[in-house]
Amino acid sequence: MTGNRSSAVMQQRKEAKASLDDFPTPPWATRAVCEKLFEHGEDLSGQHVWEPCCNRGHMADPLGEYFSSVHATDVCDYGYARQAGVADFLIDWGQDAPDVDWVFANPPFTLGAEFIEQGLRVARRGIAVFVRSAFVEGQDRYARLFRDRPERLFLPFVERVVLWKGVLLDPDVAIRRWNENQQDFVIEKPTSATAYCWLIFDKDHQGLGGIDRIAPCRHRLTRAGDYPPVPEHLRIPEQPGTLI
Repeated sequence: MTGNRSSAVMQQRKEAKASLDDFPTPPWATRAVCEKLFEHGEDLSGQHVWEPCCNRGHMADPLGEYFSSVHATDVCDYGYARQAGVADFLIDWGQDAPDVDWVFANPPFTLGAEFIEQGLRVARRGIAVFVRSAFVEGQDRYARLFRDRPERLFLPFVERVVLWKGVLLDPDVAIRRWNENQQDFVIEKPTSATAYCWLIFDKDHQGLGGIDRIAPCRHRLTRAGDYPPVPEHLRIPEQPGTLI
């Protein structure tokens, strides 16, 4: 990991955590896009990447498995030990921008276009964004972004990527949560009805982009220690007399 303590890096935007898009990215989803880029001839091993939405480090850490260095920042401090500073990625960085080849991010959905434009300004190669697949729809985004600067690669996930607000959950571990429809607690494994994808924007790319589906790979790309313990409020209570 690299650090940059310049005045620009330490510029802060005071914002409550509750107002942020706090949806941690499962590490396997980041490994999946790195391996897909390798299939498309991209050698990341000697390159530098900026992760400007580092959150608790669930994307930055796996990026460190593929890139030679990772510069991790966020507009909020979530306690990630390798975070280089608290900084708003969308400021005018000028000469204080980190020297990076790529930007990888899971940006707030409503700021996705701004993050892509900024990534193309500050990185030598381009930017990869993890977004809802519905991001590619919409006339405003088409006019602002896709019409004149289409993505190099559209990489939709074949299997669902499970994201929950404020916590990273293992889809194979059941949790206890409140169900509004049933007005009761239910025990179930985490799931998601939302489709996600990676969009790769390359400065050198011109013309129409390509599509390459990310085949099921969660189990293959999940590593021991990827998921933190289940938070207390989602933990299944132990039953009296149950053998552990």
